[in-house]
Amino acid sequence: MSEPVQFPLAAVVGADELKLALCLIAIDPKIGGVLIEGPRGMAKSTLARGLADLLGDGPFVTLPLGATEERLIGTLDLDAALGQGQARFSPGVLAQADGGVLYVDEVNLLPDPLVDLLLDVAASGTNRIERDGISHRHPARFVLIGTMNPEEGELRPQLLDRFGLNVALEGLPAPEARQHIIRRRLAFDSDPQAFCAQWAPAQEALRARCQAAREHLESIALDDQALAWITERCYAAGVDGLRADLVWLRAARAHAAWHGRTVIEEGDVEAVADFALRHRRRSGASTPPASAPAEQASRPEAAGGQGDWGAMPPQPVAAGARREVPNWAKKP
Repeated sequence: MSEPVQFPLAAVVGADELKLALCLIAIDPKIGGVLIEGPRGMAKSTLARGLADLLGDGPFVTLPLGATEERLIGTLDLDAALGQGQARFSPGVLAQADGGVLYVDEVNLLPDPLVDLLLDVAASGTNRIERDGISHRHPARFVLIGTMNPEEGELRPQLLDRFGLNVALEGLPAPEARQHIIRRRLAFDSDPQAFCAQWAPAQEALRARCQAAREHLESIALDDQALAWITERCYAAGVDGLRADLVWLRAARAHAAWHGRTVIEEGDVEAVADFALRHRRRSGASTPPASAPAEQASRPEAAGGQGDWGAMPPQPVAAGARREVPNWAKKP
């Protein structure tokens, strides 16, 4: 049975902040995943699944609604136990997601026992099973992508902090944007193969740009100046712990790689500030005003998903400076 055709990320209208966040995760999975908030009918699942095409060889695994603890962590292989008298491990969702993405729809509605298991494995990168005569462990390093409708319940603070980035979708698109969305959805539903073929060049450009940025990433230093900007902002915003600082620094570096730069600029720090801080600010705290304007005008995502969203923008060259093709670092 063939896999269902997925709506291409390059064809999504609007949602530019979320598309950027997903691309940053594809560039550096160590950022730690994305929590997508928004009301029903905002294509959160479509956008999240669009990440799969940007990740290369990593699997994209969905935690089914109503999944049991055994389905998540794995359990005893009953066929081997009954037919051969052997205690053999049957892998669960965590094993299938190793090296890729674990996607959880309505993550805020997960039962507490499953949340606790996800927290433990996400923190350690290893799934340990001691039950039913089985003693087993396996690597389970994955990017966690979750969606939620805040009107249906809050997310436990411990799990909330595990998501590297947090993006909220606007629930009221303008009439023109709504028309674009409906037309493209109808065109996709009418002939998915033809629609994907039409958007293949734009999707390939987006995929190639992420791959180039991923290869370029390690050549960009996590320098002291960028760290100083970020730690001062986190302190001023009253952020508990240090996870936000690290996530923000990695996201800023991925943003610099996304734009083909060789150093992290203050605009890169500003561009991802809300992604890293939105779900970590103390109640009542606000982000201090930026000392430099964000790069809204220069972002390709300002195109609103109209076909050239993934195209690399032209890079300015300082007077007298030589621009050289960087020596791409090997993929880690």
